Amino acid sequence: MRCAVIQFAGSSGDGDCFHVCKNILNKAVEFVFYKESFAPEDFDLIILPGGASHGDYLRPGALAARSKVMKSVIEAAKAKKLVLGIGNGFQILLEVGLLPGAVLMNKGLKFFCDDVFVRVENPDTPFTALYKKGEIIRMPLACKYGNYYADGETIKGLKADNKIVFSYCDEKGNSTFESNPTGSIENIAGIVNSEGNVLGLMPHPERCAEELLGNTDGLRIFESVVRYIEGGKANGRS
Repeated sequence: MRCAVIQFAGSSGDGDCFHVCKNILNKAVEFVFYKESFAPEDFDLIILPGGASHGDYLRPGALAARSKVMKSVIEAAKAKKLVLGIGNGFQILLEVGLLPGAVLMNKGLKFFCDDVFVRVENPDTPFTALYKKGEIIRMPLACKYGNYYADGETIKGLKADNKIVFSYCDEKGNSTFESNPTGSIENIAGIVNSEGNVLGLMPHPERCAEELLGNTDGLRIFESVVRYIEGGKANGRS
């Protein structure tokens, strides 16, 4: 299994993602700079990390979506390689059209930084096979533009096709206004594309992937990917 972590000017989560792949999963991983390109067969997993790519000028992810490396990411996604966008990486996937919708400023119009609870809505993806449906997990969230929005038809399609993967909730699993720090429509915290190989989420699983950090709830996203790629099937659960 070979992993790529894309580096944009302003990326801040690239080092953490690299660390998870190399030191926790013990997999081959490379940094790929935004001015570079690669072939779809070069990597099995491509990670777009969090941060403020290009200073979030224009709007988060807008400039990064037009960088040279994204042409390679799009080609890899079309070749059914796994693509994971975290935080700003999710915003970039929306900007480039690999996922539907957009993100607006948070409902409080302020930067939010704290742990949040999310509910696993779809465990039948390459990224969530090691979770259970309805499971409540805790992950860090840090963003000012994390308010996911899409038109009614898009939301209807996401729900009908079971493409909402994570949703904000309280510690008991209730979806409430208070448990939705960004104001995302339908409490959406993460979605997957129609083919199931591109996941975008606002919370940061790489920041809760080892005991040293006091929480390993995010590790199973990466472990699910390993199981999928090395096991060769979308749902490795027995």
